[in-house]
Amino acid sequence: MSSERAELVERILNGSRALSTETVMFHAAIAERSGLSAVESKVADYLARFGPQTPKALSQLSGLAPASITALIDRLEGKGIVARKPHPEDRRKVLIEIDGAMMAGAAPLWDHLVKSVREACEKYTDSELETVIRFLSDATTITNESTGLITQRQSTQRDR
Repeated sequence: MSSERAELVERILNGSRALSTETVMFHAAIAERSGLSAVESKVADYLARFGPQTPKALSQLSGLAPASITALIDRLEGKGIVARKPHPEDRRKVLIEIDGAMMAGAAPLWDHLVKSVREACEKYTDSELETVIRFLSDATTITNESTGLITQRQSTQRDR
């Protein structure tokens, strides 16, 4: 790898680290405002984006261990954020469904960020935006896989 390319990759890593930190801080602020932990808030986001999910599906989406997801669902249900509903196709399963009113109440907290990102996108060509979309997709997959590796290791270490 050329030194110029190595520097670009290092800048991507540093930029991703900075964005990750600011994203965590933003989500922590939203979660605190909503009376949730950051992880509770993000699992609620999975439900808002993907609709009702089984606990197993939430575990797979988040990369968190099944026991962690079960405890988290219990907390969210206790706070009135989610409800367990019978699965329409399999009576042995339940679906976790988010409370729509809670999501609507939190929407204004996102207004500045969404508006500002839309404005930032105006600076880029469609082709550049496609590249950013591809990178974000790759980075999301890598981060999810990395979470799974950590939680699997933690589960394995506890089982010893």
